[in-house]
Amino acid sequence: MTDKIPRLIEPQELESLLYDERLIIIDLSSLSLYSLQHVPGSVHLPYSALMSNSPPAMGKCPTFSEVESLISYLGIDNTKQVIVYDDEGGGWAGRFTWIMDLVGLHNWSYLNGGIVAWIKEGFPTESSPNLPNASQACIGVDFAYPAVSISADEIIASMGDNDFVIWDARNPAEYSGEIVSAARGGHIPGAINLEWTTLMSTQTNLRVHKDAQAILDGAGLTKDKRIATHCQQHHRSGFTYMVARILGYDKIAGYGGSWAEWGNLDHTPIEYGI
Repeated sequence: MTDKIPRLIEPQELESLLYDERLIIIDLSSLSLYSLQHVPGSVHLPYSALMSNSPPAMGKCPTFSEVESLISYLGIDNTKQVIVYDDEGGGWAGRFTWIMDLVGLHNWSYLNGGIVAWIKEGFPTESSPNLPNASQACIGVDFAYPAVSISADEIIASMGDNDFVIWDARNPAEYSGEIVSAARGGHIPGAINLEWTTLMSTQTNLRVHKDAQAILDGAGLTKDKRIATHCQQHHRSGFTYMVARILGYDKIAGYGGSWAEWGNLDHTPIEYGI
């Protein structure tokens, strides 16, 4: 089944698969919206379950045991196909796919446009909550794919490499240092600022932009590069990570610490301005 479902699944495709017992549909929308309308059969998951409890860098991945408990709670294993969505165009959904990739579970798909497209285009919804079919996760004793995660020191060590680029998914005011959300503002030297919403189309109910690859190529974020993507807490850059993976990028890593960590460290280099 997993080889038949694309990484980017359209609402009409998902509708034809509803109630298939091999599907696990994860809703990362607000609880208030989930309580009113959600994809039939979907299980609600609060985004806080995807975050670290270690301020200020809340965007770091939870501990292995926390991730293992989460995957067990949701009943995810390699026999299931996970469909993930949210109500904001893919930030939290993308962060969930990053965590799945971290533990070697690549059997995920993103509902293109999320619940926004689903509701606006008249697909069926329900309001009654669903509970997951919990099972013991089998994800090894450590994170299986560290290549999809990168630390501050690893970024520093890679700066200057011709094949390495940093994708800053924040808005231009954050990037320039006009808006400061840590001890220091600005951006990582040499980082490319491509705001996450650039890859999201409001014309098509928050779907991934049809020209996403061309936009990335034009920005210098090409598939041949090693890419580290970040924002403030690796939420918005959860979407940029996911879009790159959907497009076939195999050398992209999420910087979980993001600016909440980088801007609060003493040894990290910073640039200001556009």
